[in-house]
Amino acid sequence: MTGFHPLTVTEVRPTIRDAVVVTLKPEASGDFSFIPGQYLTLRTTIDGVELRRSYSICAGLDDGVLQVGIKRVAGGAFSNWANDNLKPGLTIDAMEPAGRFHTPLDPSAHRHYLAFAGGSGITPVLSLIKSTLAREPASRFTLVYANRAVNTIMFRDELEDLKNRYMDRLSVLHILETDTQEIDLFTGRIDAEKCAALFRHWIDIDAIDTAFICGPEPMMLAIAEALRAHGLSDDRIKYELFKSAQPGRLPQKTLSAAEEQAETRARVILDGTARSFAMRRDQTVLEAALAQDIDVPHSCRAGVCSTCRCKVIEGRVEMAANHALEDDEVASGYALSCQSFPLTDRIVVDYDQ
Repeated sequence: MTGFHPLTVTEVRPTIRDAVVVTLKPEASGDFSFIPGQYLTLRTTIDGVELRRSYSICAGLDDGVLQVGIKRVAGGAFSNWANDNLKPGLTIDAMEPAGRFHTPLDPSAHRHYLAFAGGSGITPVLSLIKSTLAREPASRFTLVYANRAVNTIMFRDELEDLKNRYMDRLSVLHILETDTQEIDLFTGRIDAEKCAALFRHWIDIDAIDTAFICGPEPMMLAIAEALRAHGLSDDRIKYELFKSAQPGRLPQKTLSAAEEQAETRARVILDGTARSFAMRRDQTVLEAALAQDIDVPHSCRAGVCSTCRCKVIEGRVEMAANHALEDDEVASGYALSCQSFPLTDRIVVDYDQ
């Protein structure tokens, strides 16, 4: 489950000037069936350095393909390499689909979903919209999509096609930062004030069953707070953070001399095999495991993607940052190993749960 499997690139097509949709075909190994809203962790080696990045699946359940959207990021080694080098016939390694940015689909449901997406945050939302409208024929979806300008709208044609196919069930509101629109409300950035205006004039927030948010961290925080202020409980708000304002883990607190000398005995369970080793208190569980050549799952190393999720079954750890786990998961003992520092003399973490 935690290993990588080869995928063959069958198609690469642009969706905007600086983003591509990559179609992938699984080889013999691995289960690449997916739930809408999940992502793939891809792996490649550039100039002798292994890189891993997570990209959301943009295909719907009924599309019959496996696709991810990859947008160039300024200075982004992996995204620029993918846009410039991925061609049909090449292979790339990927972990099986992961992520919990979804709710179970029910063909008999009559629901109204709301999604806010910013930039490439549309990628998992597109999968959610396609799959939900096809699999829940009585449900509706409202999308608020924020971009800099018209020419930066990813999947613009696909969204128009979906609007035409589901005219009475899909509503799309484009918020553009620089391009002027006929309605002033649809120009500018999404913040708490704009959300309040949208809820007054365009979106009946009382009719919303579940809200999805995917985009840059500041936008997500503002939208989530606005949703709560208008009566939506946390269990009805789903997040997928694709980019954190914090580029890596937060600085670890200063350790005393005694703490610096202290070691923790760690035991890591992965794919049914347990490995034990000593680690320093100023190392994360992920860093320590990788130093022991244990190929534990990981990708962003910023507490964003949840690929490194594990369960602490003995001892205690402290997470420096957490942008991926729900409160109930943390209460149940789950942690992000890329952000987890040991607090006790012994810890046991399980990646198989």
